[in-house]
Amino acid sequence: MQVDWWSGEDGNFFPEWRADLAGVERGGIRAVGATIVVSGDGRYFSKDVVQIITKMAAANGVRRVWVGQNSLMSTPVVSAVIRERIGADGSKATGAFILTASHNPGGPKEDFGIKYNMGNGGPAPESVTDKIFSNTTTISEYLISEDLPDVDISVVGVTSFSGPEGPFDVDVFDSSVNYIKLMKTIFDFEAIKKLLTSQSLHSAYAKHIFVEELGADESSLLNCVPKEDFGGGHPDPNLTYAKELVERMGLGKSSSNVEPPEFGAAADGDADRNMILGKRFFVTPSDSVAIIAANAVQSIPYFASGLKGVARSMPTSAALDVVAKNLNLKFFEVPTGWNFFGNLMDAGMCSICGEESFGTGSDHIREKDGIWAVLAWLSIIAFKNKDNLGGDKLVTVEDIVRQHWATYGRHYYSRYDYENVDAGAAKELMANLVSMQSSLSDVNKLIKEIRSDVSEVVAAVEFEYKDHVDGSVSKNQGIRYLFGDGSRLVFRLSGTGSVGATIRVYIEQYEKDSSKTGRDSQEALAPLVVGIRETVLTSSSEQSISALPCDIPSTIAFPREFEGKGSTVGLEELGLRVALVDSMLHKFVNFRIEGEVAEAVADAVDGLGQERDGGQSCRRMGGVEVVGRPPL
Repeated sequence: MQVDWWSGEDGNFFPEWRADLAGVERGGIRAVGATIVVSGDGRYFSKDVVQIITKMAAANGVRRVWVGQNSLMSTPVVSAVIRERIGADGSKATGAFILTASHNPGGPKEDFGIKYNMGNGGPAPESVTDKIFSNTTTISEYLISEDLPDVDISVVGVTSFSGPEGPFDVDVFDSSVNYIKLMKTIFDFEAIKKLLTSQSLHSAYAKHIFVEELGADESSLLNCVPKEDFGGGHPDPNLTYAKELVERMGLGKSSSNVEPPEFGAAADGDADRNMILGKRFFVTPSDSVAIIAANAVQSIPYFASGLKGVARSMPTSAALDVVAKNLNLKFFEVPTGWNFFGNLMDAGMCSICGEESFGTGSDHIREKDGIWAVLAWLSIIAFKNKDNLGGDKLVTVEDIVRQHWATYGRHYYSRYDYENVDAGAAKELMANLVSMQSSLSDVNKLIKEIRSDVSEVVAAVEFEYKDHVDGSVSKNQGIRYLFGDGSRLVFRLSGTGSVGATIRVYIEQYEKDSSKTGRDSQEALAPLVVGIRETVLTSSSEQSISALPCDIPSTIAFPREFEGKGSTVGLEELGLRVALVDSMLHKFVNFRIEGEVAEAVADAVDGLGQERDGGQSCRRMGGVEVVGRPPL
């Protein structure tokens, strides 16, 4: 086999993503003699990249490459394959390239990306990715076996070649077999099968699991045939993009005489994120992981002997904290990034974990797992209805959630993203928020003057995490204002390069009075919003103000997304959550509602499942666009 050298010298520039691949070897990840997995979510260009990676692997002495049939393998399945699959020759995977824009989006339209997972099945830690990135800035050449024939990845089987370091195999296999086998060791499929009469789900693995294994009607599956362009839709599983499912579950703007199913769920393009719905009812990701943890031991055989511990990302609501405290479980709060969960799991310290951005998982793999979350919920529903499967009234998703609130209290929760902010102004704003932490008495005095019913701020810290396993320290992970009643206000800054930054604001109100856990989210959050509204106005830097847009109109429409209905609300009338963003980010956003933008806002008001970004576009002074999104 010929091995070609490609050089970056003399103007011969090679694509950056190929530099990323070449940088893996120099990043300390062993290539010679290794077994690597290469697959993704089936998006455009994936099949071409599989062939290129295969040729680069052969040239670098990799022993074998495992590829999902048709290059399809979801992120959680890749993790399962790394951990569970054993080749015919006894080989085990040492790592994987996952092709999906869910991670490190690149390309002209940010519609492609590559992620590397380690031998434990989890994402590469920052120490590795930082080294890989550093190497991509200096590498000038890479190896590729261009004469290696393309492998037919539509056909299951092993193709063998003679490589520069000896034998080289490409093993194409049906990845669903390994994953389903793993799921059957976790869940009681027979119990779920008895329950299932109709459900809705998005996922390439849905037919194998829910139709062939669990006996669901195939008509209950939506968008489960992989397409390179995702059928023109967005792959994320949330109320905005899963429009057809949202409508079917009775949460959309159109009325229908058809009774919605009792259960609906969605997974994203690479099946690691999930959304859970009941009939006309949305389960927030933060509530979802808390409810799974609260019911896991009784409902899921895999956890019958108990939970080792639970964990959540810092921005995720504290609903899981309350469950852990009540059940006397070890609890961990980690920075955003699944590798932090993986460290805890490898050490036997954590069984279930989750994040607010629709990610839920357990220690069966080292990735978030959308299908696992759906099966977990079906297991809980089956357990709650084990003596009532033939009855007229099932215990529903909504029943389970409301009972959970009655037992543990409810965490009203909202998130806002502000993108393409001037990086310098964003950093200064965050610095101002840090400086305010030294004068909490002044902050509380201002709040009490406005709303005496708001609990006092008892702590304000910049989140720093020392890993419980390897002792590594992650600094500057977000600014938290913690209230005496369990409520929280969190600010996170990301993307602080020269192009622009993103500020994420998380607002959380804890309510333990069971008579008040059924309120509309806007109503519940209003005291917190109004109480803090003027707190920062007298403290913000004029430089930050001048760099950001100003004024939110007194009336604007937003979807009441947690309740599944839309409404036009006056900010002054309700002290809507956006008022908090107005003050804390010091007149951050200027909404201009006209033309198509006005139509988009109207859609958002009429119901969920609408494109939000168009309705919340705003423009900075000087014409630089900023986007303010309602909570995801």
